Amino acid sequence: MKPLELIVCVKQVPDPEGPAQAFRVDSEAKRVIPEGIFPVMNPFDENALEAALRIKDRLEARVTVLSMGEKLAQPVLRKALAAGADDLVILIDEQFKDLNSYSTAYVLSHVIRRLGAFDVILTGRQAGDWDFGVTGLLIAEMLQIPMINLARKVETKDGSVLVEKLCDGGYKVVKAHMPVLVTVSSEAGELRYPNVRALVDAKKRPVKILNAADLELDPQRLMGRTIVSLAAFNGERRCTFAEGETPEDKAASLVALIRKDGIL
Repeated sequence: MKPLELIVCVKQVPDPEGPAQAFRVDSEAKRVIPEGIFPVMNPFDENALEAALRIKDRLEARVTVLSMGEKLAQPVLRKALAAGADDLVILIDEQFKDLNSYSTAYVLSHVIRRLGAFDVILTGRQAGDWDFGVTGLLIAEMLQIPMINLARKVETKDGSVLVEKLCDGGYKVVKAHMPVLVTVSSEAGELRYPNVRALVDAKKRPVKILNAADLELDPQRLMGRTIVSLAAFNGERRCTFAEGETPEDKAASLVALIRKDGIL
């Protein structure tokens, strides 16, 4: 029986767990600049990779991880190989800098077609930097395949996928025929942690690296993200003490201050 072909799209982002003070806002350049923050695999994409690996645990399947960007760190992406992915394809080019969601989906869908037949594409529900949450949906539209979003569990059976899709108050089970794209939420579970041997072996595994010229892309469809304005919040801080001779007086003073500020 032919193994299932699973493709997982991942994005490299600045570590969302980094402290807020490590991110500097350049209002003139309209950029958020992380300082001293290491790049990581987008957490939601890690959830998608874990969903793919769980399918591989149960059935014969191949997992191909696909990532694109301007400056990609191979050690970050090789984590996918260490976790259990079979192949890693990296698309790296200056032309991929700050692409909008439509252009990102265009490049990824173009490459997916070139990779050949596939059964399931998995992406994170959104990215940990811009949080747009539309790239996966656009890929499905461009490939003209069914799409299920906000998955907390993904299973495959008899040429179809069964997805527990999050909804208000719980989840519902949705079925779709392959090929299909599924966007995965954090409820699907964290990516398994690879052991030391797997991490060492991943450094030796071959990686396929392509640039824009290799892909024969239409340059008119590579459009940058448009930011109208970007500014850091500079809220004024002030400290006011609730005065009073007794605890009761201080409590009354505090309530008066809260009412004055419109909190109550």
